[in-house]
Amino acid sequence: MMGPSHALSGAAVWLAGSWALDQFADYHQSPLALAVGTAVCAGGALFPDLDMSGKVTSNQGGATVGRTFGVFSLFVAEVMEKISLGVYYATKLSKDPKRSNGHRTLTHTLPFTLLIGWGTTALCAAYGKWAVITILFFMFGLALRGLFDDWAERAGWVIVTLASAGAAWFTFVNLPGGRGYPLIGTALGVGCFVHIIGDMITRAGVPILWPIPIKRRMWTMVGLPNSIALRTGSKTEVVGLRIVLTVVSALATVGLIAPSVLRKFNIEI
Repeated sequence: MMGPSHALSGAAVWLAGSWALDQFADYHQSPLALAVGTAVCAGGALFPDLDMSGKVTSNQGGATVGRTFGVFSLFVAEVMEKISLGVYYATKLSKDPKRSNGHRTLTHTLPFTLLIGWGTTALCAAYGKWAVITILFFMFGLALRGLFDDWAERAGWVIVTLASAGAAWFTFVNLPGGRGYPLIGTALGVGCFVHIIGDMITRAGVPILWPIPIKRRMWTMVGLPNSIALRTGSKTEVVGLRIVLTVVSALATVGLIAPSVLRKFNIEI
């Protein structure tokens, strides 16, 4: 899946999940908390593609996440891609094929997803708001780059960086103190998991079963059969899937902010 689709899927899942918790578990969130969770989940849904490197010196290539903060994020993506490739070769078995890059390996696994979610929660609990503002800065940047891809492309990474810093500072000032902010880690972990599921419905698949060895392979790619798998960049993804995700996001948002509108709509139906 392409970056904007990943980001939109993260936002849709978080909003729909928040609506379900509000309806069936009586778990209410303030508008600010809801906005923060949605942005972090949308950004987290781009995060696993940090293993796709580009051309750092010319500020080109890479995935959406790698282009978010210009050469700085491309450099991090280059490092992560090499780390992922190193882990691949350190753990591969005899039937695993040779690879020239680490894309869709380490960062597309469940252990990585759990580590990111737990690590984020631990950082927020240990260091409080200063950890929160740092994490939000990066996640807001990814969310802006993914959800508003055309605007971000035209504006450039400097504007995206400044907008991310401003949004993170606003949130920092308005968030209450004395909390561990566990939902930030949860939102990031959920976003990473949504990314993995999104890539599972494409032809390439992901190694979601790693590190479980299967038939002398440690990195078994799991995905849908090619006949029904989603082709990256196809009209089905860019138009069909994004329309569905947008509708889900809109309905969940209305259900959370103005539930009377949905109830009235249901009565008219």
